[in-house]
Amino acid sequence: MKQPYYLILGLAFLCSACGNTKKATQSNETSSVMTPTSITGKKWKLIELNGQPVADRINNKEPFIEFNDTDKRYTASGGCNGLGGTYTLTGKGRIAFSQGMSTMMACENMTIEHQLNEILGQADNFTVNNNILSLNKARMAPLAKFRAIDKGNATSQLNGTWEVDYISGPRIAFDGLYPNKKPTIIFNLPDSVATGNSSCNNFRSSVKINGNNIKFGMPASTRMACPGAGESTFFKTLESINKFDISGNTLNLIMGDIAVMRLQRK
Repeated sequence: MKQPYYLILGLAFLCSACGNTKKATQSNETSSVMTPTSITGKKWKLIELNGQPVADRINNKEPFIEFNDTDKRYTASGGCNGLGGTYTLTGKGRIAFSQGMSTMMACENMTIEHQLNEILGQADNFTVNNNILSLNKARMAPLAKFRAIDKGNATSQLNGTWEVDYISGPRIAFDGLYPNKKPTIIFNLPDSVATGNSSCNNFRSSVKINGNNIKFGMPASTRMACPGAGESTFFKTLESINKFDISGNTLNLIMGDIAVMRLQRK
């Protein structure tokens, strides 16, 4: 006669345990942050692709992704070319990427870039937990993982002298544009002026910076006669730039989605 009583107690205990487990699961699920502000305003370093760890630097560059909340654009790198496009958030962690144009450099290791490009085309949702951003497809294992990194004061990181080693667009090879001397840009912030050399003439330009947005004014320069199209290409490209990104000792100056000028700290 006592068996039904103990059976009832046992069932009640199991139901209670199930309820606690469900609550714990719900608590863990809600610990993942899935709001627009959880991914914007940060720089995310790529640490894993398709379940495999990613090296700290690829082609001596840090692979990353950033999201701009103002124009809903993203900027990324798999360690070679500057990647970019637009993204759309539709609530409950849903995300869609629309890839734009990228630079067309060839690098020794292109594997990570190709995989990252494919994943951006596949991902349809994201989660953020403990400073780890996961890009996912449906309920499968994460396609890619990124860790939030401290960008510090991006503006102050600009200070110093930078030398150009890549410009997008011209059909002439970079060494053909600048056979003797490469262009340089010098920042001394908070001054709102950048100075430098175009590879021929010294120049001075106003510069406005807001976060990672940057705008150069029309450069004023000395008036030596310069052979070739190097100086005009540099000035024309400089005026088209509206964003910047710093990764280690590399400065990328960006037009829209494309890194059109790359410089190295001197």
